[in-house]
Amino acid sequence: MKLNKSQNRYLRGLCHKLTPVVMVADKGLNDNVMAEIELALEHHELIKIKLRGDKTQREQWLQTIDKTCNAQLVQSIGQVACLFRRNPDRPRVAIPV
Repeated sequence: MKLNKSQNRYLRGLCHKLTPVVMVADKGLNDNVMAEIELALEHHELIKIKLRGDKTQREQWLQTIDKTCNAQLVQSIGQVACLFRRNPDRPRVAIPV
């Protein structure tokens, strides 16, 4: 599902009150971290993650997460990123059309 500008803006507003559920740090994106991101996306649909690394490393991690989890980047500010992936069985976030 591709998000348009108004949907992305709406999701960015919802991200403000979220707390990070996953933190990627020194050990990088190992299998355990990817599994936690998958679980969080499946359960919450919209998640905030904290990426502890330099800028190029954070960008690489986000690209890997995007490809592996099929999640869309909603917002990335500094070391915090918000991701969205629709759960087809049980949608939790109502997105405007």
